[in-house]
Amino acid sequence: MAEAGFRHTLGVRSEYAGYGQTDHSGMQDFLTAKLKQEHERTKSTMNAHERQSRRTLRARRPLTFCLFLSLLLFALRPNVGDGAGGARSRRLLKTPGRVSVAGGPKVNEAVFFSFDDHAIPWRNNLKVTMVRAKKHPANPVLRRGPQGAPDHGHAILYGTVLHIGGKFRMWYLGVFESEIKNGQAPGWWRPMCYAESDDGVNWRRPELGLVELHGNRKNNVCLIESEVPSLAKVNDFLSVIYEPDDPDPRRRYKCAYIAHPPFGDVRGGRSRIGPDERRWAAFVCATSADGFRWKVVGDRPINAGGERFEVSGLYRFGRFYYATGQLISPWTWRMDGRNIGRVMLVHRSADFEHWSRAKAMAFARPGQLTSPPIAGQQTHMGAGLWNRGNVIVGLYGMWHDAPRKSRPGESWNHGVTVDLGLIVSNDGIHFREPVPDHKVIARGVEGEWDSVALLQGHAFVNIGDKTMMWYSHWDTSGKLRNMEIGLATMRRDGFGYLSRKVANSAAHFVTSAFETEGRMKLFVNAADVSSAAPLTIELLDELARPLPGFSGESAARVSQPGTHCEVVWPSQGSSQLPQRRTLAVKVRFPETADAKVYAVYVGAE
Repeated sequence: MAEAGFRHTLGVRSEYAGYGQTDHSGMQDFLTAKLKQEHERTKSTMNAHERQSRRTLRARRPLTFCLFLSLLLFALRPNVGDGAGGARSRRLLKTPGRVSVAGGPKVNEAVFFSFDDHAIPWRNNLKVTMVRAKKHPANPVLRRGPQGAPDHGHAILYGTVLHIGGKFRMWYLGVFESEIKNGQAPGWWRPMCYAESDDGVNWRRPELGLVELHGNRKNNVCLIESEVPSLAKVNDFLSVIYEPDDPDPRRRYKCAYIAHPPFGDVRGGRSRIGPDERRWAAFVCATSADGFRWKVVGDRPINAGGERFEVSGLYRFGRFYYATGQLISPWTWRMDGRNIGRVMLVHRSADFEHWSRAKAMAFARPGQLTSPPIAGQQTHMGAGLWNRGNVIVGLYGMWHDAPRKSRPGESWNHGVTVDLGLIVSNDGIHFREPVPDHKVIARGVEGEWDSVALLQGHAFVNIGDKTMMWYSHWDTSGKLRNMEIGLATMRRDGFGYLSRKVANSAAHFVTSAFETEGRMKLFVNAADVSSAAPLTIELLDELARPLPGFSGESAARVSQPGTHCEVVWPSQGSSQLPQRRTLAVKVRFPETADAKVYAVYVGAE
């Protein structure tokens, strides 16, 4: 039987060579197909001869098992013709690396930020120092357009910036009139505009030719189509994500936005929570193949049958899509039923079409939850979010109430100011502020273009050693002054760093546990280290014990500063992490220098 199985394997090997695959993933696909084929063949044989003796049936099973074993051994054995000790076999063993932190999603790279006390929970004699971003000297980098342009009134980044194929792509909201009447954009519509850039500073507006405006289509407005036309009119916050691996090419771009349809257009009605409104804050989703031509999902708002919802975020974390947004009492309230100001809530969906009616409280400023709450603190329009796979970071609107009530003729929110603060989540649902009231991007001083209130976007890109973040200005007086888009930068992932708190005393931290698959490496983002004062890096096992070969005398040293320093294990002569192990990283700070650690990364080669 075994000999017959081996002869079958030789035939399979020849067939595989004709299949034209040379990598491990190709072999896996081929083996899966062949084993499925063999399984179906066996089932068919059993059905055809079901009245045969059990002895005959038992005789077939070893053949199938031998076939499976032979195919598996074939996948792992070196090819004689490859030379150099089976180089082809080594290539087959180079499976793509994945990592899961604390049981979270399996991702290509995990980030352990210095300010994330869930990812780095164990700290000895360390403090975190938060860092403020630097505003670009060319700000605002995207200004409003000329007369007749769809963004002549304002260009604001209630939107998204993605870096795709070496190009920066921006979706933002325009207003084509330079004066707001009755507190709203003309026709309750702020067009979805598109711009692109090679460097993130100098932007161009391509003529998309999709939407007629002022009698022609020479503009940069994206097309949104809907069975209910009023749902296609974006009027507030635009969140775009790109999923190139979606099997349906029509869904590779996804977005969520706020429309304000007449209530009569809302199929499915609403709940009895909150008062009646002439226009409803509708949560709308749409999909696109190219990011220019969009189709609304379904024939009604996602929140139909529920409460108004000012959606302002969209991401996929693990197995769910999440949409964050803003609500205020009487549509939401504190856990004990008391009223609350603007806070961030979140819906979820497994398929981007069917969304939960129930919402989770995602974030409120600490002062909103005290008894009594701190006057003037609110969370404006949720947060602009950056999905890093195992963790989500974001900039939220740090709303400060106006010092006095608006006077007749003034905008209702005249005097309101907003800065941008940092939040973080490790489960995609619950967010927290690492250092309350820290301003990552602060509004400018009087006389500067961004001196009143700032608006966040989903607009974060790492390029080289730099993190780029785009934001915009909001004139709360309602005059549309300087409502344009700016850029702020910092060291790559440099939102904050860990350093020694008390001098002349040992300092270290230990990360949360993670599990690896495939070939993975460890990297450190650090400053102020040297050969005389290096960081010492060790691996711990699932019980936080030093791992032989990766600790003690075999520990690694990081002596060069940089944003992505590879950790090499001297006793291994390699930077590879052990595979399929539960591990944690211990980082000891040098005794003789004030080293800074911004982040630790576990990633593929």
